[in-house]
Amino acid sequence: MKYVYKQIFAFFALILITVSTTGILIIQYVTSNIYDEKEAQLYGYAESIIDQNMTIQQLESGSTLVSNQDVSFAIFDAEDHMVYPQATDLYTSGISTEDFERLSEGERISLTERDRGFLNEKKRFLTVYLPLFNATTADFTGFIAVGSPVKGIEDEINEIEHNLLVAVLTSGGIAIVLSLGIANYLTRRIKRMRRATHEIASGNFDISLENHHKDEFDELSEDFNQMARSLKASNEEVERQENLRRQFMMDVAHEMRTPLTTINGILEGIQHHMIPEGRRDRSMQLMQKETKRLIRLVNENLDYEKIRSNQIVLVKQEFSAKEALENVAEQMRAKAQAKDDLIVVHVDAADRIYADYDRFIQIMVNLTQNAIQFTKNGTITLSSFLDGEQQVIQVKDTGIGIEKKDITSIWERFYKVDVSRKNTKFGESGIGLAVVQSLVMNHKGTVNVESNPGEGTTFTITLPTKTALEKNS
Repeated sequence: MKYVYKQIFAFFALILITVSTTGILIIQYVTSNIYDEKEAQLYGYAESIIDQNMTIQQLESGSTLVSNQDVSFAIFDAEDHMVYPQATDLYTSGISTEDFERLSEGERISLTERDRGFLNEKKRFLTVYLPLFNATTADFTGFIAVGSPVKGIEDEINEIEHNLLVAVLTSGGIAIVLSLGIANYLTRRIKRMRRATHEIASGNFDISLENHHKDEFDELSEDFNQMARSLKASNEEVERQENLRRQFMMDVAHEMRTPLTTINGILEGIQHHMIPEGRRDRSMQLMQKETKRLIRLVNENLDYEKIRSNQIVLVKQEFSAKEALENVAEQMRAKAQAKDDLIVVHVDAADRIYADYDRFIQIMVNLTQNAIQFTKNGTITLSSFLDGEQQVIQVKDTGIGIEKKDITSIWERFYKVDVSRKNTKFGESGIGLAVVQSLVMNHKGTVNVESNPGEGTTFTITLPTKTALEKNS
């Protein structure tokens, strides 16, 4: 069953059940009131007759008046013989012995249904009974019965039921019209979402639903729009990652092709005795250098994958920041001098770093080497200072800097800010910064970069102190 029909059925059923239930309650309430009013009316006639102590002539006159209102009354003596209206036959009230005793004791009998009239005419009667007592002796002298045909009450109730049926049918018609209108309105909104979903499924993420911030459908529209935006961003990221994957494969092939070509050329030269004896040692050194380069490239990639997938185990300890940075400066000094760069260290002797020492040295070597690659005739500054419960380490250079559009991408494996710099004085494998970021994140730290083209670059690493980690553990 389609949703629109379900909606129509639901609305119609709800209104029909509500109206029907209300109608039944109204009928029960009105019926009860009618019977209560009829009982009170009949009691009123009986009490009026008793209070006025009417004679037979007065009773005859009163009977004519009330007959127009479908009311009849009869008087019975203490022996349950009807004394009014007068008749040739002897009639009794027909009440039970138990009810007669109740009357003789002064108790009135409420509305009771009889299947015959007082003169034994065949019709259903609703009757009340009031006892009569002698005003002087207070002896029970009989009782008066006042009745009204059931048909009059039933006709009144039937009229109410007829009116209620008309109301139910009218409400049902209105319910169908309203159900169609509301269901079509809601269904149109669902169909709009369905069309938008098909657009998403077909790959069109540039779609948005109207949101009037009124109901749950609008909330769903907002969620849908958010999903569309997320899917669009995810799709763009997938495309970007796919482009990076293709670039990665090209870069790997490019990085490996050069040393392999060099090695293969030297081997062919040796095989065909094309390399003079005096140049063989130089050729062997070149082969060894290119082989080490290949090994380093493979190791860096394996290391990066282990770090990224949390397969490494960090052995953290506290150590002197000054000693560690001076060690890095000493390792990189020869490379820096080859570029006419100066490495300086600014750090307080009391500063302590809580990290895996070997991995920290790896981080600093990568950053320092990166600074050397992009700096000539400049200064590279390694510094460290305590900022609250964070140890801040910086590597600052006065090199060529990085364009703003490239800053967010430098952490990607094999990314290079300038393709022309591959295999030049400005770069090697392009994986160092990706390793740095992964290692810092494994230390629960952060790494940021600030750079201005032509002015230099500053890498800032923030690592939590041992005290801070212990507080949060």
